Amino acid sequence: MDKEWLEVTFVTSSEAVEAVSGILYNTNVKGVSIEDPEDVEFKKKHPGDWDYFDETLLEIKDGAIIKGYYKEDEKFQEYIDYIRESFEKISDYGIDKGKGLITVSKVNEEDWENNWKKYYKPVKVGEKIVVKPIWEEYKSEKGDIVVELDPGMAFGTGTHETTRMCIKALEKYVKKDSTVFDIGTGSGILAITAAKLEAAKVVGVDLDPVAVTSAKENVKYNSIDNIEILYGNLLDVVQGKADIIVANIIADVIIFLVEDVKKCINKGGYFISSGIINARKDDVVNKLNQSGFEIQEVNVDGEWVSVVAKYNGECA
Repeated sequence: MDKEWLEVTFVTSSEAVEAVSGILYNTNVKGVSIEDPEDVEFKKKHPGDWDYFDETLLEIKDGAIIKGYYKEDEKFQEYIDYIRESFEKISDYGIDKGKGLITVSKVNEEDWENNWKKYYKPVKVGEKIVVKPIWEEYKSEKGDIVVELDPGMAFGTGTHETTRMCIKALEKYVKKDSTVFDIGTGSGILAITAAKLEAAKVVGVDLDPVAVTSAKENVKYNSIDNIEILYGNLLDVVQGKADIIVANIIADVIIFLVEDVKKCINKGGYFISSGIINARKDDVVNKLNQSGFEIQEVNVDGEWVSVVAKYNGECA
């Protein structure tokens, strides 16, 4: 087996982390790592919320460092051209690129594939949910709801601000009779959380086959049967309507999805959206208001925003 990989490295800003991750996931990327000193500063100031952070990341002075990993094939140059062009355009959306550097180098598989696991420890998110890597031991406390997770190459470990805010919102709004749709399910963490919170039915949807495979494996680790993971677009694959729809993506995709969400949500249902940078908050809120939603909460964690909106319009 070929153990050599191509590593594409971005030196950018914390504000651009989600946008750059989205660019990479639009290509045949096999893995993404993020080193964000702003996240680490948060962890340092809130030591009770985290089991581990890498002090060496505090030495990063140039902003966030994001790395994508690829096998070298005939399409790699096409991916690089797309990545460079897309990265150049993110400033058009008001996103600070920071230094805006991109480099490409060759690395050995062992240098990245498993090393990150030593930094990923059980973490409590919200009041009840504990996200636990499958290779770690954890002694549950009274009231804990443990989500077993191996994110692999899919997005979603529970440590990012956007995921944390979604988990906290699910804790608040999921009821025992809830039907929940998770758009862009990634590792399946939000879908599994909803199922663990005893939602009656959960459907996770993703356009990335790698994510779908990862999410299905994580469902097995948690031994839950009220959850389905599907490949495809929201309206193409789901049947019926949900009481809660959660989307942890990016602002532009959320805005694009609002009209489709209306067709898949019950009147009085909640749309939980996240992955929104501060600069795009008003764009998302305005679109929701214009589309028959009533804003219930706008939560901020660092540079990120999550919006909870109730659908009060006529059912589609």
